[in-house]
Amino acid sequence: MGMTIAEKIIAAAAGVDFVKPGDIHTVNLDRLMSNDGTTHLTVDMYNNNLKNPQIADRSKLVFIVDHNVPADNPKTAASQKKMRDFAREHKIDFWEGKGVCHQIMMENYVCPGELIFGADSHTCTYGALGAFGTGVGCTDFLYGMVTGTSWVLVPETVRFNLVGKLPDGVYPRDLMLTIIGEIGANGCNYQVMEFGGEGAGSLSVDDRMVLCNLAVEAGAKTGIFEADEVALEYLRARGREPKAVYTSDEDAVYAREYTFDLSGIQPVVARPDFVDDVVPAKEVLGIRIDEAFLGSCNNGRIEELRVGAGILKGKRVAEGVRFLVVPASLEVYRQALKEGLIGIFMEAGAVVMNPNCSVCWGSCQGVMGENEVLISTGTRNFKGRAGHPSSKVYLGSAATVTASAVAGKIALAKQVSGI
Repeated sequence: MGMTIAEKIIAAAAGVDFVKPGDIHTVNLDRLMSNDGTTHLTVDMYNNNLKNPQIADRSKLVFIVDHNVPADNPKTAASQKKMRDFAREHKIDFWEGKGVCHQIMMENYVCPGELIFGADSHTCTYGALGAFGTGVGCTDFLYGMVTGTSWVLVPETVRFNLVGKLPDGVYPRDLMLTIIGEIGANGCNYQVMEFGGEGAGSLSVDDRMVLCNLAVEAGAKTGIFEADEVALEYLRARGREPKAVYTSDEDAVYAREYTFDLSGIQPVVARPDFVDDVVPAKEVLGIRIDEAFLGSCNNGRIEELRVGAGILKGKRVAEGVRFLVVPASLEVYRQALKEGLIGIFMEAGAVVMNPNCSVCWGSCQGVMGENEVLISTGTRNFKGRAGHPSSKVYLGSAATVTASAVAGKIALAKQVSGI
């Protein structure tokens, strides 16, 4: 019996030749990432609860301030200072004001074949480069930080065969929301979502990040692609080499298999308050919005900003609508400046923010008021996710979000093309 990509990564990290779903193994971690959501709790436990505090390998640690940037109140400032001081004391790689943690990790650290723990649920993003990334709580992060190891219950793998190519005006976010809508928010609980097939080869690394990032919204332990030439070229351009490049064996065992024809995907929207309540966008057209958000670790990269700017050029954001545009990283921001995209957004009346989690996190920028409606490229639309519990969050692609900002109501790009 063969192994899947995920199983091979776990086997290598455990120092064994073979693993199967249901096995429990002690594994060596290649890297650990923590952001300002919980790092202050980890630091407190390290300083106050350990008899002999030590860091196993500080070169494997990355701390990133991205959730509330800049600090929005004294409590946040205190927790971020604790994180900043600890990183300085222990010589830990520290990023602040440079972007969302997963974008920074992909741009600067992640390599195929690695096993990475992150104190954030969307660490599964790293599967876009053939790495096994998964989110953990701050106690598990602490254990990994002081020992360099952890344990893993080997998950089953569910195979998603992608065929065809996405039509013009349809995006990877539409594809992944469609998948989640079909299999459900619990459709892959504690399983690996492995994406493959000839359709997968047509997707850029940025596209693959969209799919892997949202895998956790289907309950998955992680999402993963094979590190093909597209991924390796991304890596080479950034001066990195893979730890290992794995492919699933022909006789690998999958819990289930699905096939999605990309050519049949259409623009979709996830309705409040569940990410799997997904309908064709045409079914919710005309719903009035108060705010639109283009950004997040799922959809704030240069490709999405190009889509948004292409729709917005020569138009104006609708009266009474707030349109927040938030690049996922400083690198993305600089590229958008170079291409003139930032100017297009600002001239149209959008508010361009510093790189951070922003509206997706719903605590420091663009917070929604009572009964307000948001259409977002963020990761989640749970009740109260973006502010007041009575506010409503719709999820759509960068194209749908931008078109809606122009129309003042949920709209498709083709509807605003003549405005």
